[in-house]
Amino acid sequence: MSETETPGDPERDAHRPRDVVVVGGGVAGLSAAVFTARQGLDTLVVDPGESLLRRNARLENFPGFPFGVNARRLLDLLAEQAEGAGAERLDARVTRVALADTDEDRFVVETADGARIWSRYVIAATKNEVGYLDGIDGVDIVDRGKSYVDTDERGRTGVDGLYAAGRLAGKPHQAVVCAGHGAEVAIRLLEGDEQPFYHDWVAPEGYFTDRGREVPPGCAEVDEEERREREAASLDAMRERFAAPHPDPQETHPSVEE
Repeated sequence: MSETETPGDPERDAHRPRDVVVVGGGVAGLSAAVFTARQGLDTLVVDPGESLLRRNARLENFPGFPFGVNARRLLDLLAEQAEGAGAERLDARVTRVALADTDEDRFVVETADGARIWSRYVIAATKNEVGYLDGIDGVDIVDRGKSYVDTDERGRTGVDGLYAAGRLAGKPHQAVVCAGHGAEVAIRLLEGDEQPFYHDWVAPEGYFTDRGREVPPGCAEVDEEERREREAASLDAMRERFAAPHPDPQETHPSVEE
């Protein structure tokens, strides 16, 4: 990959060239980052922490939470999951995505504070903000009262390596739909990168090998002791995360605050 223009920048590690830059840290962007990072692609999520989901008082229809879940808690858990998979986060607002003029990287992502990050792939996962994509030949913007990026069903734009996920790709304004589409877009990206297909689950010992099959990429077989250890760690973590109400104050629409 190419070098950044600011090798002396103390934040150069955050701004180093990446395999994938995800623009937006809502459910679509974070879900995409989980999948690309878990497959081993160097993934950076760039987001100023302003997901609209944080304005919700309670999220009621997300699978796995029959009594609802604090929307900010869900975003925090998704961010933690993406980090655990290997993704990193940069607290910044993207102002421009442009085609790069290097041999190895397709795009350069610019932020409001002047950082420039080169990347082979970009996943645009903001809600309706599209200004940072202005000027890229092959990106079609659809105006239906709000602005969307024209993509196929799996998030591909007219520019090789540039994807859009979730609400920005015209998906319904439901958290679970946007999360699922973010994952699907990431898998399509991995297919295009000729990465081997991988499972996002862990199998009991012997599930594959006792049938004479190889364990698929990204999967694993665990014995009963390790399964219990993983489950205990998960239970401890969830008890801690849900032991008290979310510490941040409830957000609302800016017009209400005025």
